Amino acid sequence: MSGDEPEESEADKPAEPDAVADPPAEQSASCAVPPAEDVEAPVEPSDTVPDEPALEPEAAVEADEAPAPPPAVEPAPPTPPEPPPVVVPMMPPTKPRPGLVRRLIILAVAVALFGPPLSVVVFRIVPPPITELMVQRLIQGYGLDYQWRSLSQISPDLTQAAVASEDARFCSHHGFDFAAMQAAMRHNERRPNGRVKGGSTISQQTAKNVFLWPGRSYVRKGIEAWYTVLIEALWGKRRIMEVYLNVVEFGPGLYGAQAASQHFFHEDASRLSPAQAAHLISVLPEPLKWRVAAPGAYVARRSRRIDGAIGTVRDDGLAGCVGR
Repeated sequence: MSGDEPEESEADKPAEPDAVADPPAEQSASCAVPPAEDVEAPVEPSDTVPDEPALEPEAAVEADEAPAPPPAVEPAPPTPPEPPPVVVPMMPPTKPRPGLVRRLIILAVAVALFGPPLSVVVFRIVPPPITELMVQRLIQGYGLDYQWRSLSQISPDLTQAAVASEDARFCSHHGFDFAAMQAAMRHNERRPNGRVKGGSTISQQTAKNVFLWPGRSYVRKGIEAWYTVLIEALWGKRRIMEVYLNVVEFGPGLYGAQAASQHFFHEDASRLSPAQAAHLISVLPEPLKWRVAAPGAYVARRSRRIDGAIGTVRDDGLAGCVGR
């Protein structure tokens, strides 16, 4: 130390706390300079307009309680005028084209003309598998027993009994016995409340049994006549008799000579006697009403009459067109 400066005495020195170290330089600096937040920035003059003074609380309440002005009511859009009603003009009914009608008529005529001949030609060779009457009886619950046999396997007595009872002029007419038809009409006129007598030939009955349905309408009779002409022309008498004796109904659910012979007599159709043949034919044409077994008085008389006529048919050759 130089001699110019006086030496400080111990008494002049400030007392220092014990064991207090000098604060670091950074801490001293922070203590010396106040933070930027505490320093008030100098107010500089500004050209901006000062904000309006805040409303007093009472004024603010009054401003909030003041009613809001009603919203502006927009005028309703004008209603568009209703459109005038639409009038749909009445269209005239459409008429089928003449060409289409003509084709339909031609098709119907073709089916009517060529359909029956085709089926008749098929059944000229093939036995009918089933008939409309068989289906109807089956639905009614009568069952179905149908066994085909050729005419050579059926007793000739049954053929002669059928001619004697059902169609005495079978070999001489061409499908229709007009004399028998007139006799039947006179009988029915004399006895309107009695049993209706028919004048149908075996050919007509065969056409009805094979191709048509049971009934007595004029429509069915007309179709039956057309089929009768066809089978007379395409089958011949022997085939007509063969089909007739195989499809005719002899009892409930019994069709043909073989099924009836086995059911009632336990015999083959080829071994039927004249009396048995007469018993079977006697129930025609009411097989559901008349019975072969235990017949009534009328059926018994009818059976005896047919049995006696079998010999006449055989001797006079009334069934000669059928052959053996």
